[in-house]
Amino acid sequence: MLQASPAQTMRFQEKREAVLAAAARLFNEHGVKGATLADIAASVGLVTNSVTYYYRKKEDLATACFLRSIAAFDALAAQASEQRGVPARLRAFFTLHAKLLADIERSEHAPIVNFNDIRALPDPQAEEVFAAYTDMFRHVRGLLKGPETAHLSRDDLNARGHIVLSIAHWVRAWIGRHELVEYPRVAERVADILVHGIKGPKSRWHAAEAERGWQLGSAANGPMEAFLRAATVLVNEQGYRGASVEKISARLNVTKGSFYHHNDNKHDLISECFERSFTVVREALGLAESSPGSGWSRACAAARALVRYQLSDGGPLLRTSATSALPDQAHREQVRRTLQRLTERMGSVIVDGMMDGSIRALDPAIAAQGAIAAINAAAELHRWLPGAKPDDIADLYVRPVFEGVLCLGFMRAVE
Repeated sequence: MLQASPAQTMRFQEKREAVLAAAARLFNEHGVKGATLADIAASVGLVTNSVTYYYRKKEDLATACFLRSIAAFDALAAQASEQRGVPARLRAFFTLHAKLLADIERSEHAPIVNFNDIRALPDPQAEEVFAAYTDMFRHVRGLLKGPETAHLSRDDLNARGHIVLSIAHWVRAWIGRHELVEYPRVAERVADILVHGIKGPKSRWHAAEAERGWQLGSAANGPMEAFLRAATVLVNEQGYRGASVEKISARLNVTKGSFYHHNDNKHDLISECFERSFTVVREALGLAESSPGSGWSRACAAARALVRYQLSDGGPLLRTSATSALPDQAHREQVRRTLQRLTERMGSVIVDGMMDGSIRALDPAIAAQGAIAAINAAAELHRWLPGAKPDDIADLYVRPVFEGVLCLGFMRAVE
């Protein structure tokens, strides 16, 4: 039996790496559902049939891309775990992460795919990828284990592991606003806020505050609201292209005719989903800006209210990861600009706290990005905290975002 020569094997590996790199770029730009094998093949000078020599189906190629990204995060966690103490491990993790992003930007490391569309994979590929992601999550969560966190329960560690990983994913979306030489400095600030939180020396955490009376999304009603909620859930799970008219209709147990009776087309419905979510965030930030109290108490109130909304019957909010799969470039840019403006409004409340002394001196833009990242990621809390109740989430999840991941655990917080 003839064996491939070393040169043939090397050519195979090189071409496969080129296919994976091209796929990662196009999946990041268009989503798993939006990118085609033909586009991926053309970007590396191949015909579609040649790509199937390496990966038989697009889902197999997407799986390989996700597994490579998971392996990259696993490697970061493994290196960071060599440090002594939780603060040092988190600093190392984010410093290594920033270096990876800089190397990708310089084309010194192959692109890695975002995890935005991981839910769009069908079985059995989804099962394989989610199993690998869960293992990677455990490794990242392991960075939080030590004498400093001996007081924390498993749920506490799960919540804080989700915060760490979600903020790492989010960093990739905004760190490009900085010069490459700034990336290590940015990573230090992200880790410092994660470890120590943002509160000033005299500020205290109060879970039950006036925001419990805020009626976010109270203007929503009628049959359109049901379509908006169903579409939001499906876009969060499967991306823009995966949330078909058929699937949205099936989620509501209505016909396609009923869908088109209430909606002109899917694009307009998804646009309304974004606006619905942005309206809820605007309401929370507007109430925080106009409420009495310190900047610390108002920033915490906005985050608690939005996370509680995520887990309510009115939720979830549309995950910002859905932005990457929008087919219209102009719409993508509009959504991203709106999100950035809302993030800056959160930053403005944090600045209020720095001015009144309730929030310590820090980089308010990075603190705001962390808060918005955690709010956005709360849509997936059921995966990591399946038994948590909405009323528990303030102490279990929001508190460590604002007080730092070494703060008191949930059970001690409610004693």
